[in-house]
Formats: sequence, C-alpha cells, structure tokens
Amino acid sequence: MTGRFTGWHMLAIMLAGFGLIIAVNLIMARAAISTFGGEVVANSYVASQRYNDWLKAAAAQRALGWRAVARVDPAGRLHIIATDAAGKPFSARVVVTARHPLGRMPDQRIALHTRGTDHVAERALPPGRWLLHIEVDAAGRTARFADDVTA
Repeated sequence: MTGRFTGWHMLAIMLAGFGLIIAVNLIMARAAISTFGGEVVANSYVASQRYNDWLKAAAAQRALGWRAVARVDPAGRLHIIATDAAGKPFSARVVVTARHPLGRMPDQRIALHTRGTDHVAERALPPGRWLLHIEVDAAGRTARFADDVTA
C-alpha cells in the first residue's frame, strides 16, 4: 500500500464539504433577499380586521358571475374582455394595473381604449411576466380580478 489515509486527508475532506455547504447557503440567501421584498401587506393587523368584509365582497362578486379575460396579442398589447354570467361580452369601464411579480419594475397603470366590448392597451407591455389587477365597473357595480400574462 503506497498511499495512506491520514488525519490530514480527513481534515481536507471535511473542510471542502463544509465549505461547499456554506458557499451554497450564501448564494441561496443572497438570491432570496434580492428577489422578494418580504412585505405582503403593509399592516397585517388592519388586514385581519377587514378580512370578513373582503369575504362578503368576494361572495357578491361571485354572485354577479362576471369574468375578465386577458390576453396579449403578437404586438405585445393587452386585450381585456369583460363577460357576464351568460358568457356574453358587455361594455364596461376597465382599469388595469400591471405589476411585475418580483417587484423589479414599477407598477404600470395600463391605458385602455374601447373597441366594442374589447378593451385594448394603447402601447405594448414590456417583455416578461406581469400580474394584472383588473377592475371592471358597469351598471353601478364593481368587480376586481387578478390574472397573469406573459408579454
């Protein structure tokens, strides 16, 4: 036997193993900190007090049966179609705010113009994935929807 496994070999293996674990943990911690701001609601106590009101509003919205369908055309422009409980498009005032899911870009309020029952963005969305907050107002009622699209 020409080579012997000594305590120095074991020390080198242990240091390399723990060094790898520490390096991976540091990389993952940095990635986690840089991609999520950590805030879901500004004040969790106030949010908890409004929870039942939010449930009532959601039940009232479900009773309306409205839907808001979002799609992005090949030119990158957003289209929103509001449909009633029967699935028929109807005229409404539609307001859209696009939010980048990781907060890397500022929220964008999307200006829409109406073509019949289709609401079309005036300009293309920047490339990437967007979370849409859609508000539909018609006949004195308001419904809010969330959708995600990729431009």
